Amino acid sequence: MPMTTTRRSFLMLSNAAAFLLATSALVPVRAQGTQAAGFVRSFADELVSIVNGSQPYATKKAALGPVIDRNVDVPRIARFCLGRFWNTATPEQQAQYTTIFHRVLLNTIAGHLGEYAGVSYVLHGESPQGDNTLVGTSIARANQPTVNVQWVVEGAAGSMKVVDVVAEGTSLRLTQRSDYASFLSRHGDSIPELLSALQRQLDNAG
Repeated sequence: MPMTTTRRSFLMLSNAAAFLLATSALVPVRAQGTQAAGFVRSFADELVSIVNGSQPYATKKAALGPVIDRNVDVPRIARFCLGRFWNTATPEQQAQYTTIFHRVLLNTIAGHLGEYAGVSYVLHGESPQGDNTLVGTSIARANQPTVNVQWVVEGAAGSMKVVDVVAEGTSLRLTQRSDYASFLSRHGDSIPELLSALQRQLDNAG
């Protein structure tokens, strides 16, 4: 399948997001402590409520989308992952790609909703990274090795957004961009080929 590496990257991202869903381990932006804590608490409470709720899977999946959209800059991540090819895509292709990216990401995250009960985390503090803020966490699951995850957040209080996740030193959006570039290089830099492959991935997920 042409999108094997892309599926791998989405799985990495979904696992990191699933850690987030199960543990409330989110990242405060560089802001006053009470404002950042409010952001973390509000986002995390919504996510944990979805994960631990008794609703059917379809209901949880439907509830997940708006929460992710309010707190994660999915369009910006999508554009970053396409890299230089964003500027070669037509406006229609850009819109189609962003929509498919969003749907594949949510499908993959939602597919892990039931897998992370009992996860715990340790927050290691935050540090600046240019205009962003990094916050380190250690994520532990039963019978699984501890995973070190950094959450990258951009924006000021009231407009905070997660823009990347760094798992064990690997930036998930950089990995995704590399995978897209590799796929496009093998397919004549064809945006339609990428869109078709992503659509097939979405269709195969049901």
